[in-house]
Parts: sequence; structure tokens; C-alpha cells
Amino acid sequence: MTLRMMGKKKGMTRLFDKDGNHVVCTVIAAQPNVVVQVKSKETDGYEAIQLAAHKAKSRKNVSKPRQGHFAKANVEPYLDLVESRVADPTQYQVGQEVNVGYFQDVAHVDVQGVSKGKGYQGVMKRHHFSGGPASHGSGFHRHAGSTGMRSTPGRCLPGVKKAGRMGGEVVTMQNLRVIKVDEAKALIVVEGAVPGPINGLVYLTKAKKKSGQKKK
Repeated sequence: MTLRMMGKKKGMTRLFDKDGNHVVCTVIAAQPNVVVQVKSKETDGYEAIQLAAHKAKSRKNVSKPRQGHFAKANVEPYLDLVESRVADPTQYQVGQEVNVGYFQDVAHVDVQGVSKGKGYQGVMKRHHFSGGPASHGSGFHRHAGSTGMRSTPGRCLPGVKKAGRMGGEVVTMQNLRVIKVDEAKALIVVEGAVPGPINGLVYLTKAKKKSGQKKK
């Protein structure tokens, strides 16, 4: 049970660590998330908090049910909401802000987002098939090959790698090293790539302790 914070992927860059090593990393803008609701076992059956992020330009950009939800909490309308199971929700209050400093002393984070949608793609791009001969007359360049069966069972079994919709799936990158946290600019820089397009919504959580990893 850990807090999930929302941010937006701003792009990739490269930095040099204290040893002069070249590190390819991703910059994530994590504006302060506001606590909108605190849930308890007595009223909701479980303990959690609800965070909101990315302030709406006007009320018309938010649905009427959400407008009432934010009005009840006496909080300005936001575009995104996320709920986090926490061990002790009494530590949080409605209207409280959680900023990127939450990850200041964290070594690794998990980043979750929706991967870029590629549309309908063939097996070479979707599943990295090598394809057939490139020479003239082969008649087999970018096909998947046979996917049928013999007379028994006489059908294509499910789960076979075929052409189809690619991307647009929830992807979680685990144990990404935190390179830098800038509270003044509300930025966090992590090593490696994260899913989604530029300005895509991502969720940040503290990574679980790996086996053999010492607690800090």
C-alpha cells in the first residue's frame, strides 16, 4: 500500500552522474496533487485517499458529477483523479497538497502509463517476426506463415501471434532509478524510458524493495 502520484511525461534527455557516466533519462512534470477525499473503513469499507491533479481551465471541462464532487471537498475542479490505498489515511486531510518532494529520498520508482497506440499492425512490427526472403518471386515477404491446423481440431487455436491492434495498453516500468528531484520546478527525472506520448499521464509510486536490496 503506497501513494500514487500523477504527473506528465515531458520528454527524454541525458545527464551525467557524479562519476561522469552518461545516463539516458525521462523528465516527468509532477505538479502538486491535491487530496480530494479521505476514505475510512467505517464509511467506505476500506482505507484510501483520492488525489486530483492538473487543474481544469474552466468548470465546463469537468463533468457535472465531478463538479459536485470537487465542490463538496471545497477544491477547484481538476482533470485527473487517482485513488491510493494507504496504511494510515488519517495522516492526510482534504485540501492538502502532495508535491514531488515525496520522492526526494527515494532511490527507485515505478512509472505506469498507457503506451502509444500504433493502430493495426502486421506480425513483423507487432511481434518482431523476421519475415521471408526479400528476393523477387518468393511471394513471402512480410507474412506470418501458416496459422491453421490439420483436420483435427480443424481450427486456429487462440493465443497465436497474428496481426492486430498494437499499443494503447497499460504498461508499468519498474525500479527506475531516480536521477534528480527538483521541487522548485516540480520535476522528477528517472533513468530510462517511460510509456506514453509527450504530455501523457503517468502514475508514480515508490518501488518495492528488491530482494537483496538494503533499506535506506
